[in-house]
Amino acid sequence: MVKKAIEYKLSANKCEFEQKKIMSSSDVYDYAKQFYFDDLLIYESSFIILVNRASDSIGYAKISQGGVVGTFVDVKIVAKYAIESLCDGVIFVHNHPSGNVKPSLEDNRITDKLKKALSLFDIKLVDSIIISDSTFYSFCDEGML
Repeated sequence: MVKKAIEYKLSANKCEFEQKKIMSSSDVYDYAKQFYFDDLLIYESSFIILVNRASDSIGYAKISQGGVVGTFVDVKIVAKYAIESLCDGVIFVHNHPSGNVKPSLEDNRITDKLKKALSLFDIKLVDSIIISDSTFYSFCDEGML
């Protein structure tokens, strides 16, 4: 039996979300809440927002969905979307269904790992934000990034 090669293609689909200029962490929070739906209160999940040099959102991607207390973030998947979109920056967003937006040790670790990995491709990790249904925590605002 001959194994068949896989052809990979870059694809992008327009969706109902408009591009938005991301100038602050509160802009990220407002934008991200559009695509969280049920995930916000039930599952911990992570998304990335891809931005161009002018800080306009050029797209977003769901990276993972986990359980009530955690989700696995694969840095290779984040890098794949960032490189394929030719973005200049990535904003990493994940939620804490508990409502407590204080970062855990794992939140700190993945933020640092993403920053280092993306920098290899001259892509900036613009911010890492933890959201809940009523508030958020920005690594950038807190001087952690």
